Order: sequence, then structure tokens, then C-alpha cells
Amino acid sequence: MIFVDNGGITDPHLNLALEEHVLRQRFPGEECLLFYVNDPSIIIGRNQNTIEEIEPDAVRARNVQVVRRISGGGAVYHDHGNLNFSFLAPYAMGRFNRYEEFTRPVIAALRRMGVPAELGGRNDIVVEGRKISGNAQFVSGDRMFSHGTLLLDSDLTVLSRVLTPKPGKVESKGHKSVRSRVANIAEFLPAPLDITEFRGRILDEIFGDRSSLPLLPLDEGDWEAVRALADGKYRSWDWNVGRSPACNVQRVRRFPAGEIDVRIDVQEGRVAGLRFFGDYIGLREVDRLEERLRGVRYDRESLTEALGPLDLSDYFGSVTRDDILALILG
Repeated sequence: MIFVDNGGITDPHLNLALEEHVLRQRFPGEECLLFYVNDPSIIIGRNQNTIEEIEPDAVRARNVQVVRRISGGGAVYHDHGNLNFSFLAPYAMGRFNRYEEFTRPVIAALRRMGVPAELGGRNDIVVEGRKISGNAQFVSGDRMFSHGTLLLDSDLTVLSRVLTPKPGKVESKGHKSVRSRVANIAEFLPAPLDITEFRGRILDEIFGDRSSLPLLPLDEGDWEAVRALADGKYRSWDWNVGRSPACNVQRVRRFPAGEIDVRIDVQEGRVAGLRFFGDYIGLREVDRLEERLRGVRYDRESLTEALGPLDLSDYFGSVTRDDILALILG
């Protein structure tokens, strides 16, 4: 086993880029272990619809970053109380979706710390029926990784708010997250541990002696490639939102001016089609407004810009711009 040192980086774009770079470009042919802690962020599964997974107002208010990963599975929340591990390994037939092999040393380390952890369901680590770790895998040619979260002492209040979209009907071809009862590992520890010592305990379980870890050498050329991958892919709207599967959104709200029902066809993160229905009474026909919003990115900033100086009360009666944006976005 070789250790990959991420240099204490907490930028989720860089950490996901580092993981992909090592897998595709620097894999040494034997198993590697990478740890990383991310700044507050939602990490979206490869096949998920971003707008279906997050609560955008809470995400924006708390400056939570949203980044898509290359592995499948559901959306997870990362912060400085969560430790992420990634085992990079040779791929062999039948190894994909077998999580017991990769979670075994982590579970052993947790039990040695006094936490009665076990593999539960398909790909979770649980304690007393509550999820403390979600895992996913990715295969590229003759290599793969199996990575997961470890909720040591995350802010579960923020987790519940940013991963709970507001009510509204969304029909999507994306893989919807299944929400589980979660817990922090700290609840089950006999004595408190900070994230650094917690990481060290797991390293001890895997390597025996962390004073002389076998390291994968990474030079400046590697880090330049990681930064380029982060900038070109993991920071891009096209990857994080635009890659979302198509979905149909319906939202209904009653205002003093009447009920407004909006139906939105979202494709590749943009408004492909939009129609307003309802019993409101407006001065102008909504066709012009509907046309103005077609092709626009399905996010607050882009929709606000597209609406420009329009007086929306001309279309719907006594409603504000914020009312309509909140209706469209949920």
C-alpha cells in the first residue's frame, strides 16, 4: 500500500482532481490510499441531477460549493468534520461493487477506537443502524477506486438543510439520493478525537507505522495537471450542473394575484422549455416572457439577468421578481 499525500488541501475541486489524476495518470500498479478533508461542499454523484439534490438558497447562504464527482451513487455533504478516504487499486472482474474489501480496514480501525461499526446495506458503514459513511466506486480500464466519507463531527444541521430541496414536483432521469438516518462517529467514541488524530488512527491500522509511510511521489508537473483538471472540469458549470440528466419541473404557488403554475423542461442544466399556467390576470401575454427564458441556465443569477428590466407585474399582477424566481427555482 502506497500513501498519496494531498498536502492538506481542502479545496474539493482540487481533491477530486487529484484523485482522478492519480488514477488515470500516476497509478503505480499497486494499491494506494488517499485521504482528504474538504471545505463545506455538496459532492454530487456522476449520474445525478444537481437541481434535484440541493436546496439552492441554503447552499448560497452558507457558501457551500457544489461539485460533481466521477463515481456514481448519491449526493453527500462534506465539511471539516468529515474525513474522506479513497483506495485506488487494480481492477479485476467481480471487484466492482464489492465494498467489504475496501471498507474492512476502516471498520477495523473504528472498532479499535471503540465504535461498533459494520457494513450495512449495499455501500454504507453504519453504527446502530445509523449511517456514518457512504461509499462509491469508479473503474477506468484496469484500475479503480473505492472512496467514502467518514462523518467524524460534521455539522448535521447544515447537512440536512443543503441536501433537502424545497417541495416541488421534479421528474428526472437522474439517480435520486436515498436519504438515510445519519450520525457522527464522535457520538460513539469513548473519548474525543480531532480529525488529524482520527486520520492517524486509521493510518496506524492500515500501515502499522505511520512514521515512515511509503509515499507516491508527486512533482510540480503533477500538481500543474491537477490544477488544470480542477479548473477545466471540476470548477466548470458544464460539469457540475450542465451534465445533469434532463428533468421536468412543476411548481405551483398561490399569490394575491392568483395561482401561478410553472412547468419547466430542463436539459443539460438549461431551460429548454417553460410554460406558465394559472388563474392570475396580467396585462401582457406571457409568451414573450417564456421565450426570453428559453436557453438560459437554470440558476438564480442567469435567470435574473435574463429577466432584465421587465416589470413582471405586467404579466402576473401584484407579484415581484423575487416571487417569480422563487417559484421557478423552488
